[in-house]
Amino acid sequence: MDTGFIGKVYRDGEVIVRQGETGECMYVIQSGKAEVLEQKNGRDVRLAVLGESDFFGEMALCDRETRSATVRAMGDVQAITVDKNTFRKRVLEDPYLAFRILEKMSRRIRDLDYELARSKNQGRNP
Repeated sequence: MDTGFIGKVYRDGEVIVRQGETGECMYVIQSGKAEVLEQKNGRDVRLAVLGESDFFGEMALCDRETRSATVRAMGDVQAITVDKNTFRKRVLEDPYLAFRILEKMSRRIRDLDYELARSKNQGRNP
């Protein structure tokens, strides 16, 4: 039976998703840590460190846009992928799953808004 879940181990420094690539699935970290990096002015800037039970790439389930950041393994990372069809089935089985993902996405948006406002305020001369 195809469950739609495909596990994989990523080695230290291995790129799991790359900024600019088209995504078709999200990832859930089962063990290990991964860093989220954004390319700015030719440099990688760390946005976050994710750990067990964290997820990323969820926007690919909603749109066909390119990945907004690179995610790279910090040590060994075991992660499963969830495709769009599997996600839909899981949400029908457990509607609270969609709520938990929306909560996390909302937190990320608030954090980005805060950082944007902070960087704008730092650019002003009092």
